[in-house]
Amino acid sequence: MDAQIGGAASRFSDRVLRFLERAEHRIAKSPAEREAAFRLRYQAYLRNGLLAPRADGQIYDERYDDAPNAWITMTFVDGELAGTTRLNLGAGENAILPSLSVYPDVIAPRLRAGNVMIETTRLAARLDLSSAHPELAYIIMRPGYLAAGHFDADFAIASPRAEHMAFYRRVFSFDSWCEPRDYPGLTAKFGCMGADFQASRERIETRYPIFRSTAAEREALFGPLRDAAGAASRAMSGRRRFEAQTSAAY
Repeated sequence: MDAQIGGAASRFSDRVLRFLERAEHRIAKSPAEREAAFRLRYQAYLRNGLLAPRADGQIYDERYDDAPNAWITMTFVDGELAGTTRLNLGAGENAILPSLSVYPDVIAPRLRAGNVMIETTRLAARLDLSSAHPELAYIIMRPGYLAAGHFDADFAIASPRAEHMAFYRRVFSFDSWCEPRDYPGLTAKFGCMGADFQASRERIETRYPIFRSTAAEREALFGPLRDAAGAASRAMSGRRRFEAQTSAAY
């Protein structure tokens, strides 16, 4: 039975790898790109009954979308926008992380301990593609995984709905940090989850090779390593800031 399960997982992983060949990741930078991501968010959230209709047809969170250490990802399949996420990098009690406002008792102690966190929120996918391709969710989540590696994050975190928590646990080795809670502006409850990225990285990439990447690919998304160290240093304090600046110099 274990061999059958392992074989099925391997076949699925191969399928996701083939699907990745059709995909491209970008960071939304222009007003038109950002608006496309905000509209896709709205369509996905409305379709899932997570919010009431809005006249502007967008989900735009000024504080988190415009933060200096925020990246709005766009995943294209065959040249068409298929999905988006938002990534926020932070450390210290003044970090600009969506989870800090909803789960302060869970997140703040880890930030005070000097940990660097990369948070993935606002995951959205096109209905027609996600229905036809179950592997799409893995592809859309990939930039967040790449960001955790690029910025040498201690923890990767997310706030999924209760019914999606098993996916994060299985794929990314996330642990549940608290029970699902009400989330501002949405109609469902969302739990806070996280994983020790450094401890789980090798296991994840062995099981799901699609999450492997090169420094060149990560730099193409998030900037050169020197810039990455600078971005991370703005989110760090003490020893980790020094280490990031030192490594950038070499």
